[in-house]
Amino acid sequence: MSRLFSRLSAFAVVSAMLAVLAAVVAGPAAAHSALVESNPAQDAQLDAAPDRVVLTFNEELKSSYPVLKVVGPDNNFWQRGEPSVSGRDMSVALDGLGPVGTYKVNYRVTSADGHPVEGQVTFELTKAGTGTPGPVADDWEPETDEGGLSGLAITGIVVGIVVVLALIVGSLVVMLVRRRS
Repeated sequence: MSRLFSRLSAFAVVSAMLAVLAAVVAGPAAAHSALVESNPAQDAQLDAAPDRVVLTFNEELKSSYPVLKVVGPDNNFWQRGEPSVSGRDMSVALDGLGPVGTYKVNYRVTSADGHPVEGQVTFELTKAGTGTPGPVADDWEPETDEGGLSGLAITGIVVGIVVVLALIVGSLVVMLVRRRS
């Protein structure tokens, strides 16, 4: 009975250590930048165009390959120039807006861990503006990253590493228990 109790205790300790290890490793591995604020805010109703669209994220951004497009209800681009990245913020200038309706702010930015993050914020213009539209958007969407690892792939790698470590530690525990017997 004592031998069984020792083995179960060792198994419980190893299992607890592996659970803690999995929680510590898997959390940061799956974390990417997340949008925490936008100006204009999601679903805001504006009667005049802002000077800039500003997106704020939960962590510092890399300045490589930013995309920030403002597409109006007329399917034209309304941003002026290239987006800029500064710390946690990405922004692009506007030179007025045009027709009344929903404007889509499509973004793609590189998070601090090097992974691309993309999404969309919308706002509504309630009074027609006098801005000049850019080119037609042609259903523009941010490009997808086919070469990087997804969060699911990273989670699978982490789980695989944890399983291998569990087998190694479990084997060591069994060998130590046998030596004592």
